[in-house]
Amino acid sequence: MLNRSKIAALALLGLVFVAGGAAGWGVREGARCETKSRRGPDAMVDRLTRELTLAPAQRDSVRAIFERHHAEFEALWAAVRPRFDSLKTIVRAEVAAQLSPDQRARYQRLLEDAEHRRRGDSTKAKADGGRD
Repeated sequence: MLNRSKIAALALLGLVFVAGGAAGWGVREGARCETKSRRGPDAMVDRLTRELTLAPAQRDSVRAIFERHHAEFEALWAAVRPRFDSLKTIVRAEVAAQLSPDQRARYQRLLEDAEHRRRGDSTKAKADGGRD
């Protein structure tokens, strides 16, 4: 049976996990590499143009803003990334310790699938049963 301190610890762990994921996603979105396919300032400008119907002048201004701050995002992510990765590893190990062996194996597959989706590589996920 769970006592109050265990429930509080699990709630805090869940909160840290969610906050870490959200922070990582936000920083990663802002600091993505510059490629025209899916990442970087051009991708963000393309999305805003589609979603907000930006006029050409607005599009140029928004692109200039993203390009002007891109190096700052890269530097911030470079500084934060090691701490984020360390915390993510700790949280994942603590969560895994709460799971049965079968759940732990499924949890590992979920994490691997999420990593492949994040990288845009669904080949592994599809090979593991069509999940992507």
